[in-house]
Amino acid sequence: MQILIAVAILGGLGLVFGLVLSAASKVFYVETDPRLDQLNECLPGANCGGCGFAGCGAYAEAVLNGEAPIGKCASGGNECAQNMAAIMGVKAEAVTRKVALVRCSGAKTYDKDGNLTKGAKVKANYEGFKDCLSASKVGGSGPLSCKFGCLGYGTCTKACKYGAIKVVDGVARVDEDLCVGCMACAAVCPRQLIIPVEPDRNVVIACASLAKGAATTRACTVGCIGCGLCKKICPKEAITVENNLARIDYTKCDNCGLCATVCPKKLIKDSKVETLGDPVVQSANGPAIS
Repeated sequence: MQILIAVAILGGLGLVFGLVLSAASKVFYVETDPRLDQLNECLPGANCGGCGFAGCGAYAEAVLNGEAPIGKCASGGNECAQNMAAIMGVKAEAVTRKVALVRCSGAKTYDKDGNLTKGAKVKANYEGFKDCLSASKVGGSGPLSCKFGCLGYGTCTKACKYGAIKVVDGVARVDEDLCVGCMACAAVCPRQLIIPVEPDRNVVIACASLAKGAATTRACTVGCIGCGLCKKICPKEAITVENNLARIDYTKCDNCGLCATVCPKKLIKDSKVETLGDPVVQSANGPAIS
């Protein structure tokens, strides 16, 4: 009998509390704009932070309130932007897909005796936290001789929620098929090496060194020395050399790949040239040199 009484009391309390909660939900109900749920459905739900907001929900709310423009979701791309624009009753500009580029070609290779044959030179062994920011604070500018190069401790790989970045031979490399262009990796790189580029850009200068040519050569076998040969041969005047570093203006570049053929460091990468084997070195003002 006592058990039945206890069950009855608990059941009664549950019923009372249920009625109270039901009444409270109606009293304190706040009507929400149905477009908010629709906007959230357009977003991928990755919460990568590439849009500059804490997550997809925060970005959707900002768009709804007119506090953020449509098209900032790199993960969702153009389809996401157009769907959000349709919900908001506005027209959105087409979103061009971009991927991350690590501006460093200093991947290290060694001979059978353990001597460095290619890549960024190491000036000291680092045994601290496996974190790029921590490593950059040691010994002035980190364990590498090049103070502009990729430290290779994978801070960017931890930030990438898509598994698009891996450290290969001491340098971070991006898998363009997996990269969505959220640039979460760029936000955590202490050397600001990662930039967005369009994935169909065959010609890239993967170096960020601002040191003079001689200093760059001492620190890395493949670093840009600012010689200007690429600038001279470019028919579109798309390349400039600023602060000892060659830079490409992609609004002018047509991916012809001529710059890759004259780079003495073979730093400039061009998929068209590489598929034909070793590039032929050409003189900027004369015939090709084999």
